[in-house]
Formats: sequence, C-alpha cells, structure tokens
Amino acid sequence: MGSNEPPPTPVEPVETHQVQQFWRDLGLPGLFDVHVHFLPENVQRKVYAQFDQAGPKIGRAWPIRYRGSHEERVELLRAFGVRRFSALPYAHKPGVATYLNDWAAGFAHDVPESLWSATFYPEPEAAAYVDKLVRAGVEVFKVHVQVGEFHLDDPALNPVWGILEDAGTPIVIHAGSGPVGNEFTGPEPLRRVLARFPRLAAVIAHMGAPEYAEFLALAETHERVCLDTTMVFTDFFEAEAPYPRELAARLVDLQPKVLLGSDFPTIPYPYAHQLDGVARLELGDDWLRDVCWHNGVRMFGPGR
Repeated sequence: MGSNEPPPTPVEPVETHQVQQFWRDLGLPGLFDVHVHFLPENVQRKVYAQFDQAGPKIGRAWPIRYRGSHEERVELLRAFGVRRFSALPYAHKPGVATYLNDWAAGFAHDVPESLWSATFYPEPEAAAYVDKLVRAGVEVFKVHVQVGEFHLDDPALNPVWGILEDAGTPIVIHAGSGPVGNEFTGPEPLRRVLARFPRLAAVIAHMGAPEYAEFLALAETHERVCLDTTMVFTDFFEAEAPYPRELAARLVDLQPKVLLGSDFPTIPYPYAHQLDGVARLELGDDWLRDVCWHNGVRMFGPGR
C-alpha cells in the first residue's frame, strides 16, 4: 500500500450477511455482477489515486471502500456470493490495450468465476488483436470514452465493431457523461455506431448516467443493447444524477435487458447498498431475479 493511500475499510460479517440474504430471499444461487474491475497492480494504484484525489475526471469526493490485494477482493466477492463477475480493463491511451489484455487473460485463467475480459483503443492494430481475442474466446470487452477520450465512431474502430457485431461478443461501454462529461461522452456517438452496426451487443454502463432517457431509448430500439445498473439508484448517484422515476416503468418492459453491475471495488458505500437501490424500485421479485442472475447467465453462460 502506498504511503498516502488510505487503509482498507474492514468488512464486517453483517455486511456479508446482508448481501447473502438478498439473493437467498430471491431463491437465487448467488449474484451475477457484470461490472467489476480488476486491473494490474500498477494500474490499479493509479486509478485509486485519481479517486483519492478527486481528480478532474472524478469531480467529487469518492472514498473507495474496497481495497486490499486482488486475492482479498476475489475472496470477498466469493463470500458475498457473487458467483460470476467481470474484470473490465479499459485502455486510456494508445499502446496499453495489449498489456492490459495479457494481464486480464492471466486473471481469468486463475479466477474461474471471472469473465474473460479485454479492452481496445482506436489504434491501427486494434482490429487484429480484437479478432484474435474473439477467436480465443474472450467473453466481454470494456471501453471507457470519458477516460480514454476517444469517439466511439472513430474510423479506426469500424473494423472492430464489425468483428464484435458478427461475433456477438458483449462490450460494456461507459459512454454517459457521468461523473464528468467531455466532448467524447453522451449518447450521440453510440447512436451513430449503432446506425452502422445495429446488432452490436452493447451493455451501457451506469444506465448511461446522466443521460438516462436517451440511452434507455437505445436499449428499447436495438435488439442487443442492454443496460447495467452500476451505481444507479444508490444514494451516492441519486444526490447528483437521480434516475427519473417516470422512466422506471419502462424498465419493466426491458426486464431481459437490465443487468446487475456494481463497480466493485471502486465504490464509496457497502456492496449491499447497490442491491437495496434496485430493490427500492419495487419492480417485483421476478424482475430482480432476472437482473441479478438470470440475464447475466443468458448473456454469458453459467460459468466454467
């Protein structure tokens, strides 16, 4: 741990019990979390530092609750009953995607519950390494345009989107303007990509916060576009980007296309609070069962 890095917050047994009780009360075998991050240690510390300093792409105090080693965090997810989860590396500049992808392949090999995750960046070699990864069996990609500062419809990505559309491999896309928007965020670039690649399997991170209505409409009109719940409906998000209650009823019709996400470990509240947030919508236990387990299994399979 770095000298200026806050110590891990102790996880009390009651916190683990709350998470377990949630999925047990629904009669589920556990949770399927499509939005979890594991990164190489050197990269992880730089990410933590951005949040600790409330850097320009964070914009507010964001105390990270879950620190510790990779092994400790994997064991904590197992204790919670998160049976499947992603790793979601994301390239923030040219030339780093291959390094992140090589590390993530090793992580997926060592952690059987983890989805084999990868990333890409608009660079000349992107199509070649994405094609190789898809053929090898990568299960999910992640891109983060707010951090990477690139346009989703960058011409360099056209062959990548074509490969992914044909393969049906899901891509978790942080395209919403939260927490701090820039010229690359918002629904329009993804809308342009989907006009050319309408069967792309896009999972819109954070339900597109704060442009919830626009991204919801994309999920309603495109067969393979889904939403993840990451940090939405929590007190932390509701304070600055509340989910419009008039949109909640439309999430019932999208029941097969909403997936549980958390952003673990980079969250400033207990993991159970995300579960409480989706439950407070009062959309029914069947909706919760699909969101918290069945939709993930349908998209990615039950695991190795």
